[in-house]
Amino acid sequence: MNPLVAKHADAVIGTLSGFDRLVFTGTLRQLAYTAGLKLWLWAAKVLLKDFAAFAEGMTRMLKQASEAEALRTGRPIHYLSSSATSKEDIARGIARKDGIETGLICILTAVEPCWSFEIRRDRDAKRLFLEPAQRKCLFLYHYMIHPIFGFMHARIQTWAPFRIQICLNGREWLARQMDEAGIGYARKENCFVWLEDPAGAQCLMDRQLRTAWPDLLDGIAHRLNPAHDDMFRDFPVRYYWSTHQSEWATDVLFRDRRTLAGLYPRLVHHATMTFRSPDVLRFLGKSVPPDGRLPPRLAAEVVGSMKQRPEGVRIKHRLGANSVKMYDKQGSVLRVETTIDDAAAFRVWRTPEDKPDAAPAWHPLRKGIADLHRRAELSQAANDRYLTAMASVEAATPLGELAARLCRPARRKERRARALNPLGGVDAQLFEAVGRGEFAIAGFRNRDLRLLLFADAAATKAEQRRHARAVSRLLSLLRTHRLIARVHGTHRYHLTRQGRAATTALITVRNVGTEQLTKLAA
Repeated sequence: MNPLVAKHADAVIGTLSGFDRLVFTGTLRQLAYTAGLKLWLWAAKVLLKDFAAFAEGMTRMLKQASEAEALRTGRPIHYLSSSATSKEDIARGIARKDGIETGLICILTAVEPCWSFEIRRDRDAKRLFLEPAQRKCLFLYHYMIHPIFGFMHARIQTWAPFRIQICLNGREWLARQMDEAGIGYARKENCFVWLEDPAGAQCLMDRQLRTAWPDLLDGIAHRLNPAHDDMFRDFPVRYYWSTHQSEWATDVLFRDRRTLAGLYPRLVHHATMTFRSPDVLRFLGKSVPPDGRLPPRLAAEVVGSMKQRPEGVRIKHRLGANSVKMYDKQGSVLRVETTIDDAAAFRVWRTPEDKPDAAPAWHPLRKGIADLHRRAELSQAANDRYLTAMASVEAATPLGELAARLCRPARRKERRARALNPLGGVDAQLFEAVGRGEFAIAGFRNRDLRLLLFADAAATKAEQRRHARAVSRLLSLLRTHRLIARVHGTHRYHLTRQGRAATTALITVRNVGTEQLTKLAA
């Protein structure tokens, strides 16, 4: 059991881990490059000069076949002129109004940017060239209630190479599994706030990983384009399925809203004040030495952000295109979620695709659905590490003991430092400055603190140097007390573990009134 969950076991119904949002991409790989598309044209006996007419005919055939079910069953087909319109809201509204419980809800069409091909005429060479190009074409969005996945959507590009994107939700899918298994639950939007049998629900969610993905995704692709076999009669091709994006969420279900409401602000404060770049790297499975030095080859940017949403605060830590975030759902569910957009940032133990006889070794994680199970494993490990880091929030050293250490002179090597006054004067301002949330990830520099500690900017170079020397003395004071450490090879500093504990506690005390402190101590 995760330490955070174990710590609050009396207040927790259970946990639930599994895919939240899953986005698959279907690619006709033989048509995804110029030479492959030329082979299709050659098989269909189409000259380059006739490519435009041929492509328009394929688009027309696809569109007619794709819309046939909607026309036959009387489901609406709407063209959307603005990308700002929420397609999901429109589809859910139609489903509610028409009482759709299974099958096609509607088809929404929109002209959007796409990657395709075009003919370029070289007048000097007197030749035509087929080239890849960014352009716009019509996309068809099929919103449906799938017999297995529930509410979902899939879209198809009506111009070559006819890419498909399928978006589904693991929680929506789980609801249908629990209905079939007879497990009771209470659901609010995309979240379960109560489960009759958390262990049974988790078993059903684990079963999602053992799905025959190619067959199910091929079935959806056929619904999008029933004319596929006719279009490629002379050049048979099949879709290759890859995972464009995955969100793996771990939900901690609390028995009531009051318990999480009391805990969550402390978790947010801890994440903002405590986690630094090395912590984010560790959460997402990167090796970081004990001294916290970042890997020299790290090219991805590490970014932390906090967003105020209508339902609460969301903390997000991003490493390149991948991220881990925490937020509260429906007041009583704590969710930690790992999103993987860049699969190559992770590793999987496998045999190289182009060398089937080679020995297995660590290779980049593939986007293909063959590595979906490993993707889930990596995401769950990231969620567990994040929740474990949160378990220390209430494991506190008594404030009196923290203050006593700081209010005594300190010695580091041959350097002696005066005692600190953390609740008053310049020392209190210093604690407020180094404890600011924007420094939690990237650390802080002398110049950062000068802007916070001096109300008026230096008017001259001499005054600027005086301010810099004053801040340097304060930084040296904090280093001697072992509250901050320098980031190797830089002019940046970060709070040590002891510094984070002291800063968090002291800032909290300064911001909490006497009446609240009395209640907490009672």
